[in-house]
Amino acid sequence: MRDFIAHPEHGIVWISGASSGIGRALALRLAGEGYKVAVTARSHEKLVELQAEANGLSGSIIVLDGDVTDAEDMEHVMASIEYEHGTLAMAILNASVYLPVHAEDLNRTDFEKSFAVNLSGVVNCLLPAIRHMKAKGQGQIAIVSSVTGYGGLPTGAAYGATKAALINMAESLKFDLDKMGIRIQLVCPGFVDTPATRKNAFPMPALVSVEEAAREIAAGLKSQAFEITFPKRFTTMLKLARLLPYSVYFTLVNRVTGWRERPPSAGRHPVTPHAAE
Repeated sequence: MRDFIAHPEHGIVWISGASSGIGRALALRLAGEGYKVAVTARSHEKLVELQAEANGLSGSIIVLDGDVTDAEDMEHVMASIEYEHGTLAMAILNASVYLPVHAEDLNRTDFEKSFAVNLSGVVNCLLPAIRHMKAKGQGQIAIVSSVTGYGGLPTGAAYGATKAALINMAESLKFDLDKMGIRIQLVCPGFVDTPATRKNAFPMPALVSVEEAAREIAAGLKSQAFEITFPKRFTTMLKLARLLPYSVYFTLVNRVTGWRERPPSAGRHPVTPHAAE
């Protein structure tokens, strides 16, 4: 039996974190394919600009402001979709923030904000989305994680921890959601050219544009794959690297990033492949 794949006739696509980066590009991509896309972020102005850019496409953009860290906000967004716009067919939970963490200067706020947006923010969207889809007997959910969740990287103690948790969350939920007719997928991009990765002060292998990322994700959403990851040569190498003994893994990461040679004062640049705002 094939898993449910949401098409435009099935209802609304909801994308969180759609004001910039991958979320924005994906909203335009799906609207161009005929979907009606509800977009959520804190920046109303950016969402309105996105809506205007979608004029003339075969689909459309619906602006639904909200902060993913506020559970009540996300309940209101879901209610607006359900009672004003139609059935939720697909939820793409993409909102994310990247804050670099350095052991010589640990900051509790960096961890708390990362967990609130990247992890609790997903849960705040996930609960009302699953409740709606359960009542309808079908739906599709995509959780946007990152290859940073495969293994620890310099400066990624907060961001990477949340992305690893999202991978485990998606894997664990799949067992029950399969029985409910709700399809869940995991999105793990490599380096994507976003405002966050432009801060990186080192070459980023296999860097892709947000448009390429949106194309890969859109194609993956129509496939039967559980994980959507790209570019595959790069992400496969990272998966294989995580199978190495720790002594080899740490040596390899230090060599590739040049991290061990960097003085503490120079270590203020993120090395995280993906962050979506």
